[in-house]
Amino acid sequence: MEKERILNLLNQVSRGEVTPQQALLKLRMEPFEDLGYAKVDHQRELRHGVPEVVYGAGKTAEQIGGIVVALKKHGNHNILVTRLSPEKAETVNRQVPIDYDPVSRIGICGRKSEVTASGTVAVATGGTSDLPVAEEAAVTAEALGNRVERVYDVGVAGLQRLLAKLDVLMSARVIIAVAGMEGALATVIGGLVACPVIAVPTSIGYGANFSGLSALLSMLNSCAGNVSVVNIDNGFGAGYLASLINHIGGNEK
Repeated sequence: MEKERILNLLNQVSRGEVTPQQALLKLRMEPFEDLGYAKVDHQRELRHGVPEVVYGAGKTAEQIGGIVVALKKHGNHNILVTRLSPEKAETVNRQVPIDYDPVSRIGICGRKSEVTASGTVAVATGGTSDLPVAEEAAVTAEALGNRVERVYDVGVAGLQRLLAKLDVLMSARVIIAVAGMEGALATVIGGLVACPVIAVPTSIGYGANFSGLSALLSMLNSCAGNVSVVNIDNGFGAGYLASLINHIGGNEK
């Protein structure tokens, strides 16, 4: 049915009944597929360049599998399922094959490894405890066609570790800085490089960090002008945004 409607629209274009611009607008406004428990947006990639991403937390494995199957039927690759527990991943995998990474808690259906941007995304962490959020960002960016360099455990408590990786940071087109505690890493990196820095506060830290609020406020108050901030533990959002930045300008550096 979906293919028939699109083919009919293309035939209208070929007959001159609809302009290519009008056809593109219609495709962008195509209705979603209603599964009852979810409304799958099959035109997300046409509008955003990336298929709909499935947020796994709060959904049953059966619901996740149903959404992924619907997306796969429309020819999508690199379908991301974020915040997916190992138990749900095992159940989903019996319904539709996925590659699952337990560190980032991301499942990918129809993995297609392809670098589509010439620049590099660097992902840096303050400490090893920040790895789950950092890997969520890194795996997301890789799935979206980016070359990723990981610079882990380079927090400001041992600044020499960060400076030893300065060549990697300075050659990146965009940097994701992931840190908890007081969140100083983003500002330090921002002061060393000319590219955009996406700061990701994590909920890692002692009691007075208020589950990441201290890092969030520190990053929001950064004096480095090239630092922007996503929400606490939002590695996916940082990886997605970094990919958008890295693909701007015809894939130049």
